Amino acid sequence: MQIYRGLCLVTCLVAFAPDRAPAQERDAAPPKPVRCAVDSAWPQKPASCAWGAVSGIAVDANDRVYVFHRGEPTVQIYEQDGTLVRTWSTGNPEGTHHIRLDPEGNVWVADFRAHIVQKYSPLGAVILTLGEAGQPGCDERHFDGPTDMAFLPNGDIFVSDGYGNRRIVHFDKQGRFIKAWGEDGTGPGQFALPHAVAFDSQQRLYVADRNNARIQVFDTEGQLLAVWDDLIMPWGCVVTDTDELWVCGSSAVKQPGGDGWVITPPPDQVLMKLSTAGDVLLRVPLDTPVAPPGQPGAVDWVHAVAVDSRGNIYLGDIQGRRAQKFSLCRP
Repeated sequence: MQIYRGLCLVTCLVAFAPDRAPAQERDAAPPKPVRCAVDSAWPQKPASCAWGAVSGIAVDANDRVYVFHRGEPTVQIYEQDGTLVRTWSTGNPEGTHHIRLDPEGNVWVADFRAHIVQKYSPLGAVILTLGEAGQPGCDERHFDGPTDMAFLPNGDIFVSDGYGNRRIVHFDKQGRFIKAWGEDGTGPGQFALPHAVAFDSQQRLYVADRNNARIQVFDTEGQLLAVWDDLIMPWGCVVTDTDELWVCGSSAVKQPGGDGWVITPPPDQVLMKLSTAGDVLLRVPLDTPVAPPGQPGAVDWVHAVAVDSRGNIYLGDIQGRRAQKFSLCRP
C-alpha cells in the first residue's frame, strides 16, 4: 500500500475504469424548474435542542426523521409531524457528516474528523465501529475523512472514504474488509471527493463525486457503469423505494478563467430528481438566504437530503444550521 500526496492508491484492489465513460442516452431537454413549499411548523424543536451545522438527515421505515448536526445532542429524531421523539449523542459534534439507516433499522454515522464510521441502535447504543478513532490511514483498518455509507440488502457496507483517500471501501455485515477501489483524479472511476453514496434496487451504487461536479455509477464490484457530468455539484443524495435519485447541491459552474469548479461559496442551491439512467426528472431551485436571517425555506450550503413515504423532502444545510421539510408545488 502506497501513500502519495496524502491519498491512498489502491493497487491490486482497484476496479480499473475504462478509458472513456460508458455511453449513455439522456433526455436532451431538461424539464422546466418547479418550486417547493416549506412547512414552517416543522419541526417542533425544544429550546434545549439547538442546532449546529446540519450535515446529515435520514428517514426510517416509519417516516421518522433523523437529524445529524454539529452540536449537542448530535442525533435528534422527529416524527413526520415534527414531534420530537428522542435525542442521543455520538460524542464528537465537530466531526458529524452523513447519517444513514441500514436494512435492519440501525443508524450509521460518518465522523470525518475522528476517521471512523459507527453503527448504533435506534436508541443510541454503539454496536460497531469501523476505522481507528483519531488515526487516519488508507489500509483495510483505517479511513481518512469518511463521508457516507450505503448498504446492500444482505447488510454489506460501502463507505465513501472521501476527504483524504478518495476511495470506496466495501465491508461485509460484520465489518470485515472485502475490497476498495478509487483514487484521486478527474478521469472516469477516479474521485475528487466522493461526498455521498446510495444504492438503488438493482444494486447500482451512485457516488456523488462532489469536487468533480458529477455522479458516477458503479456495480458492487467497483466496475464503472456510467458517468453523469455537469448536472450538479452534488453534496448529498438519496434513492427512494421507487428508484428515484434525489440529489442536493449547487449548479455545476466553472471558476472564471480556469478549469476548476465553483465549490465554496456555492453559486446557488439546487435540488434534482434523476432517473436511474441519469435523466433529469425534476429541477427545483431553492431559495438562498436573504435578510432577515432564518427565513423559512431558504437554505445555505445544502448538504443532505431525505425523502419520506409521502414524498415530503427534508434538507439539512451547513451555514443555515437547520433541517427543513418541503413539499413540491405541482404545476
